[in-house]
Amino acid sequence: MDTPELWQFTSSHFNEKARWALDFKRVPHIRHSLIPGFHVATVKRMTGKTHVPVLKLDGNAISDSSKIIEALERVYPEPALYPADPDQRRRALELEDFYDEELGPYIRRWIFHVILPYPKFVRAAFVSHASPAAQLAQRAMSPLIGVVMRRQMDINPATAEVARSKTMAAMDGLERELQPSGYLVGDRFTVADLTAAALLSPLVRPPEFPYKAVAPLPEPLVKIRDAVSTHPAFRWTLQTYREHRGESAEVATEASAFRIKRDASRTATTGR
Repeated sequence: MDTPELWQFTSSHFNEKARWALDFKRVPHIRHSLIPGFHVATVKRMTGKTHVPVLKLDGNAISDSSKIIEALERVYPEPALYPADPDQRRRALELEDFYDEELGPYIRRWIFHVILPYPKFVRAAFVSHASPAAQLAQRAMSPLIGVVMRRQMDINPATAEVARSKTMAAMDGLERELQPSGYLVGDRFTVADLTAAALLSPLVRPPEFPYKAVAPLPEPLVKIRDAVSTHPAFRWTLQTYREHRGESAEVATEASAFRIKRDASRTATTGR
C-alpha cells in the first residue's frame, strides 16, 4: 500500500479530527496543507467536492472526517477508536455524529465571525506554511476571500449569536455525557472523545494542537476564551489533548521537514 496522503487546512477543526486519528493510530502519512480559497481546483479533481480533509488511502480519495476515520478503522484497526462492545460503539458513533452536526459547524461560524476582521491572524493560522509567493497571493485576495467565507458560512452578527448559543449548549451537553471514567463512552478514549475535543480546539486552543499560531490572538477571541475557560468541557478538552494527542505520524517530505523545523523554532520562541 502506498503511503496515505492527507489534504488539509492546518487550522481547521474537522481537519484536526482526521489528522488526530492518523496520529493516534500511528499511521505514517504525507500531509498536503492547502490554502483556503486556492484549494478548490485541487480538491475538486480528487473528489468532485470542494471541502477538506481528503485522505488518499489505498488508491481511494475519501472525503469527510467521519468517513476517513471509518476507513482507518478498517485498514488500521489498532489502536481502535470504535469500542468493541456493540452498545458502546453505537453510542460513540451517535456522539460523533452529534458533535459533527451540532458543534462543528457552529463553533466554526462563531470563531470566524470573531477572527475575520483580523486578516493578519487569519493568514498566520491558515497560510503561514505556504511559500512567500502564495502568501502574497492570499494577502492580495483576502478581502474577497473574507466576503466569500461570510457568504458560504452564513456569517453575520445574528447567525454568530445562534452559533455561540449552539456551541455553549454542546459544551453543556458534553459535561452531562462525561462518564465517571472521564471519557464520553465507557472507560477508554474513543472516536467520541476525539471528535468532541478536536471540534472544540478552535476555542480552547490546546498547547498540543499541532500547528502553532504565529500571531497574537485577536483581543475579542482572548476575551471569549477567558470567559469560558472554567467550563468543564473546556478543561476536559485541555486534559484530553494532554493525555491523548500524542506525536505526529506525518512523513517528513522535504517541504514538511522545513515546516516542522520552522514550527519548532516558533514554538521555542513564543514559549519564552
